[in-house]
Amino acid sequence: MHEAGPVDVVIMAAGKGTRMKSRLPKVLHRLAGKPLLAHVVDTARRLGARRVVLITGHGAQEVESAVRGWEPQAQGLAFARQSPQLGTGHAVQQALPHLGNDDGTADDGTVLVLSGDVPLIAEDTLRALLQASGGERLALLTVELDDPTGYGRVVTAPSGGVRAIVEHKDANEAQRAIREIYSGVMAAPAARLRHWLGQLRNDNAQGEYYLTDVVRMAVDEGMAVVAQRTTDELQVTGVNSPVQLAALERAWQLREARRLMDAGVRLADPARFDLRGELHCGQDVEIDVNCVFEGQVQLGEGVRIGAHCVIANARIEAGAVIHPFTHIDGGKPEGVKVGPGALVGPYARLRPGAQLGAEVHIGNFVEVKNSRLADGAKANHLAYLGDANVGERVNYGAGSITANYDGANKHLTVIEADVHVGSNCVLVAPVTIGAGGTIGGGSTISKNTEPGALTVARARAVSFANWQRPKKAPKA
Repeated sequence: MHEAGPVDVVIMAAGKGTRMKSRLPKVLHRLAGKPLLAHVVDTARRLGARRVVLITGHGAQEVESAVRGWEPQAQGLAFARQSPQLGTGHAVQQALPHLGNDDGTADDGTVLVLSGDVPLIAEDTLRALLQASGGERLALLTVELDDPTGYGRVVTAPSGGVRAIVEHKDANEAQRAIREIYSGVMAAPAARLRHWLGQLRNDNAQGEYYLTDVVRMAVDEGMAVVAQRTTDELQVTGVNSPVQLAALERAWQLREARRLMDAGVRLADPARFDLRGELHCGQDVEIDVNCVFEGQVQLGEGVRIGAHCVIANARIEAGAVIHPFTHIDGGKPEGVKVGPGALVGPYARLRPGAQLGAEVHIGNFVEVKNSRLADGAKANHLAYLGDANVGERVNYGAGSITANYDGANKHLTVIEADVHVGSNCVLVAPVTIGAGGTIGGGSTISKNTEPGALTVARARAVSFANWQRPKKAPKA
């Protein structure tokens, strides 16, 4: 509920996106790690919208299926098909049956119209637009562009009110000289919008039903039409081609990089930084070039991230160092934990369920999955730990693995405190290595070992003197 009363949001997502030259519907192309349309839906949700109606058309089944995938509950969410696609006004007409309360109250409050290919519109900007409408006025979000080619121009009266929106193809030379353009975002009283949509005509150069014609209707009825101008062009930039998508991606990433640097994060090069989720940093965090952060990532005070790392859904605590070319993927928010002072990499991989304690060392070409390593444990080279509980100060040798999968089920390996596992060992789960024990290099261990014991399980070495290797038969 806002000053304008209940808010219903209509998101236009029916376009084919011909210039994308892709089989994927335009609104499903990704920016900052998630579909363009998902950005818009998330913003609508944050507004507390009573209804969110998506107008689908090209690739409707694919779009609707994708939305249901990221909005499994889908409360207050509805889809309306636009077929054939006869313009923006025709698109919003398809949403009318889905607006309002379940009790049939459909004309109270305000309708907010958004575009599914304009992903970076901000919540505070939309709240200002709704306030400008107040449930009594038609409010248009506008922006001034140095080059307004292709956009609808905002024609104003001498008194300052908006008189009309003239599409570029229908504009005369004087109108094309206007730099203030309509962004495609409007807020309108629900009852009046329903009335205006019923009167739309398609007698224009495109033969389409323009939503912008409601401006003229509002003016003719004496309703105030106000322009809520934003100075942030990025918020109203749409995507129509791969070039535009890449440019918007870089602009958004640079903005996020500057935001982090303003908060004290040291980025080696803000032009080589990618955020595809949420990144929260403590003081004195350092991030080298070409790092990608996805999902939910938290970096504690003094954390250092080396070059070319990919980190998703992880909490990395104070003083930890992630060396270059490390891949961390928690699978779900905060799915991986790296304890304070830990050292990880280079070329390490932490998979979902990896939980590292303080001062743990995970070295080059070591993979950890669904395993807990207590404080001070080390696996420095070429090793695999899967489905394992590793005690304090364990040293896990190069080339050693936990054989955790029997072809049907996963089993747990327990390595108790102060164990030393030699190189090239196989620990066949389920198995427990007793505290303080030592596993001799090259051993395959399939039974529990006693605390403090040296356990060796390998074949006796046998040598055959003067042995000759097989020789190839001479060619015929």
